[in-house]
This record gives sequence, structure tokens and C-alpha cells, in this order.
Amino acid sequence: MAGPVTTEAEAELRAALPGSAFRDLEPRYLEEGRGLWHGTGGLLIAPRTAEELSAAMRIAARHRISVIPYGGGTGTVGGQIGHGLDRPLIVSLERMTRIRAVHPEANVLIAEGGAILADVHRAADAAGRLFPLSLGSEGSARIGGLLGTNAGGTNVLRYGNARELTLGVEAVMADGSILRGLKRLRKDNSGYDLRGLLVGSEGTLGIITAAALRLFPIPAETGAAMLVVRSPKAALALLGLARERLGEQVSGFELMERTGLRFLKEALPNLRAPFEELPEWSVLVDIGLAEGQDAKEALSGLYEAAVAEDLVTDGVIAGSEAQRQAFWDYREAMPLANRHVGAICSQDISVPLERLPDFIEAGRAAVAEIGPFRINCFGHVGDGNLHFNVFAPEGESRDAYRANGTDRRLIAAIHDVVHEMEGSISAEHGVGRLKVGDLERYQDPVKLAAMRAIKRALDPSGILNPGAVLRAD
Repeated sequence: MAGPVTTEAEAELRAALPGSAFRDLEPRYLEEGRGLWHGTGGLLIAPRTAEELSAAMRIAARHRISVIPYGGGTGTVGGQIGHGLDRPLIVSLERMTRIRAVHPEANVLIAEGGAILADVHRAADAAGRLFPLSLGSEGSARIGGLLGTNAGGTNVLRYGNARELTLGVEAVMADGSILRGLKRLRKDNSGYDLRGLLVGSEGTLGIITAAALRLFPIPAETGAAMLVVRSPKAALALLGLARERLGEQVSGFELMERTGLRFLKEALPNLRAPFEELPEWSVLVDIGLAEGQDAKEALSGLYEAAVAEDLVTDGVIAGSEAQRQAFWDYREAMPLANRHVGAICSQDISVPLERLPDFIEAGRAAVAEIGPFRINCFGHVGDGNLHFNVFAPEGESRDAYRANGTDRRLIAAIHDVVHEMEGSISAEHGVGRLKVGDLERYQDPVKLAAMRAIKRALDPSGILNPGAVLRAD
């Protein structure tokens, strides 16, 4: 079983690494945004290269030291916090930030694991290309953490998750060996897909130090519309209509309900709402078109067709790129508004697309059986991923409900519905420490056994992020 950084091990680490690799352990390395997980201490290192990290991992392996990989600290399931661990080795990627290469002709960019997502966007844009992974924390989230959790975001509908955007990885393994897998190939059937295994492993199988990322042409014309839909079922039908008319040019399709819009109005009163009267259900449709096509015309045609089919009752089409961005700012402020109100529990789930309206109805019913709670249901309808967050009744605090275990009852009730509908209890945020018990309860036992076997094979001493994804031995 993994243990702490001892005095002897620290002396070896300080002898093996340059002094610049050691950092003061600021509170941010021991806390996470929701306040659910806390570390009590540790030794923090920030290696500059994969070779420096390799040297540190060889020492950690020899002394069986717990190692916590730390990216941008934006995770929501506690995977970046050494909760309950006695003085782990915390590995920050904050000094490994280089964009090593850009190959626009091959649509590939190679970034180190500590590169901030917004910087990757800028590097791609400078080369006339698009890196489509997009989410609200892109100004602080780092590539290693995003790949470690197989991040999703708002463009999954068109471009896929982080795993689909990754061609190859460089990673330091539990024994200190370095996987040199930065291939830029679209086709490579030479054995097991270690890239696919490490992406989404949340730092439990290896630490991603660099990645070859897929780039795409920048759409010549972009546009967005906020449309009022009659129901989640109508939103799903609208998505089908949009795809029939525009094919794969639909980049984003986001569902929002009135509760969330009210939270936005309360938390961010200066944020302008697209509609004067807050609709019960609305969607944000985003498109990217080829040269010669007109986004406003395409969205106007979609709106007219949707009205004719009685799916949509109102809408606003962005008249400029600034207005399109304002629509997205409105949608991406939703998590901030949720934090302002304070959720009892927050769910990141996915269900088969055709079951999405059924889940919303059944999930609400399951919550209502426990109490008269408020629900903010929003998310990436195009890929079946919803954030189903439960809040205390108006005027009440969440704290009492967390203290008496109501949060756990709510989570179990919602996850039971997800499981019945053959969905996933973690769509894009990962398992971390938060959902280890849920994974054991709902995961296919054969898959769970295979995961444990892989963990034992690649990390026999269990030193990499112990307690995340799989329960520590």
C-alpha cells in the first residue's frame, strides 16, 4: 500500500531534481472548488521535463509513495486532491507548458501536459486551425488534466471527447519509465491502444506529460440561435431536424431550463438574458459552415421549419459574432450561478439520446419522492449528457440536507434512474474520489474486474492517485 514521503525519500528527491522543481505547498493544491475534498499536506514538485518526472517517479516507486497528479485544479470529482493521504508527493504540471510543434498541413499540434487550454486554442488559431475542445474553465484547465478525465465540453456533438481529439501521448508510468507515444498517425494498429487507455484514466495508470492533438479547419462562417422549445422532447426533435438540414455542421446544442435562467438572473444580474420572459425550456444551437454558406440564412430556415412542426415558439438569431459569444457566455455562466445558489448535489450523467426526455421526467419524479427540491437540468443534449443538479427549496440552505444524508439519498435515486435507462453516472467529469462507490455499484462487474487487473499490471504498488477511480487496496 502506498505511503507518505519520508525524510529519506525527500532527501533522494532533492538530490535527484533541481531546486527549481520544488514549490511551496499553497492552499490551492489542497482544496477543490466545491469544498468537498481537502488534503492535509504533501511535498509539491513541478518538474520541467518528462525526464525530471521520470526520476521522481522512480524514487516514488522504490519507496512506495502516494503520487497525486495536479493539472489546473478545475476537476469537480476530487481526483486532484490527496484526500485522506498522509504527505503524498503532489506533481504539478505547471512548468510543462510548451507548445512543442504545430503541423497545420497534418492538422496536428503537440502540447505539453501543463499547457493551458486557452493557450492551445491561440496556437492553433495562429496556424489557421481549430482545436475544438471548449469548456468554461479553458483559461485555467491544463491539457494533462483534460485528457486524464477525457473532458467533453460544448463541441462533443461535432468533434468528439478529448480521447477522440488525441492521436498520441507521452506519459510517465508508475515505475518511472517514459511512454514515447507522440505519434501523429490517424491509422496505427500496432497492438493495444495505450493512448486510449491513459486518456480517461485520471492519473491512476500514468501521468500524461505531452499529447499530439487533432486540429481542424476553422469554419468559414459561424452562427448561433437561442430558441424556445415546448419541451425536452421537442428539443430532441429539433436536434434531429437541425441534423437533417445541416448535417455535421451543427457544432453545439445546449438545453437550458427556467430554473437555471432564474439562478443566472439572481447571481449575475448584469448578464443580459436573450428573452425578456424566461422560457421554461430553451436551446442554444451553434453551427459552423463552409465558405459560401450563410449562417443566418441557415438558422432562419431551421427556425421556420421548427415553427412549422410546432417544436419552437420563439427565437433569437445572433446578428454578429459578438452576440453569438454573448449567447455562449450566458450558457457557460450556468455553473457559476449554480455555485452561487449552492447545490445539495450535482450530477453529470448521460443516457441514450432517445431516452433523454424520459430521464428528465423520471429523474424529477425520483427527486420529488424525497422532497420538494428545485432542479436545474441543463447540458449537452446533442450527446445525451445532462447536468442534473438538485437545490434546497426556496429560502432554505443546502447544509442541513447534506448533514442529514439527504444528498446521498438524492444521488442514489438519480443514479438508479440513470442505470435503469442504460446510462452512465459519469459523462464528462470523471469518477475521481466522488464516485468510487457509485462505480462499484453500477459498473459492469467484468469491466470493473478488468480495470482492477489493468491497475495492478501498470501500477502494482498502487502509488498513482490512490483512491481515485478505484478504491485503494
